[in-house]
Amino acid sequence: MTETIAGITIPDTDLVRDITAYIREQEDDLLFHHSRRVYVFGALMGQRRSIDVDLELLYAGAMFHDLGLTSAFHDSHLRFEVDGAKAARDFLASRGVDAERATAVWTGIALHTTPGIPEFMAPEVALVTAGVETDVLGIWHHELTAAEIDAVTAIHPRPDFKNRILAAFAEGNRRRPDSTFGNVNADVLAHYLPGYARGDFVEVIRSNSWPE
Repeated sequence: MTETIAGITIPDTDLVRDITAYIREQEDDLLFHHSRRVYVFGALMGQRRSIDVDLELLYAGAMFHDLGLTSAFHDSHLRFEVDGAKAARDFLASRGVDAERATAVWTGIALHTTPGIPEFMAPEVALVTAGVETDVLGIWHHELTAAEIDAVTAIHPRPDFKNRILAAFAEGNRRRPDSTFGNVNADVLAHYLPGYARGDFVEVIRSNSWPE
């Protein structure tokens, strides 16, 4: 049965059903509902911009984009975005998705916290970030109608979302602080991890082993 939220269709395919079931098992309510909102908001932003997107790939990117924050990856030293990207690509490959399509999903997830780049890339990359920017940062919130917001949040609510997602970012990164160098999660750890010291790009250059 086809599901529609705020006019956005959730593709009624075996792959999408498999993704939903897998992520529902791996993520708590906070991340699951956030990921579904990212899909819908990303697709809505695509409509606003007349961007033609592969909805299956957008769904995969949205649903896996925060998987790296879960406890299964807390001992990783990679960026959490890369953990989620790798997991998505492996999942898609295991279900017969070709390498080019799976790589598009990998890229969308890996870059979703790197502003200023995804918007110029393939739709499946750009719109994952647009969905995240809408739900987390509120950047495109003003483009949503009240009816769209009500339709999405009725199914995927956001109770105390700002505080809870920040706590999830902090928990997902506190064991790998070096992975936040040069990205937005350094801001999170600066607020939430006592004793955290940011890496300094200028000092990395000044103190490296080159003599001149």
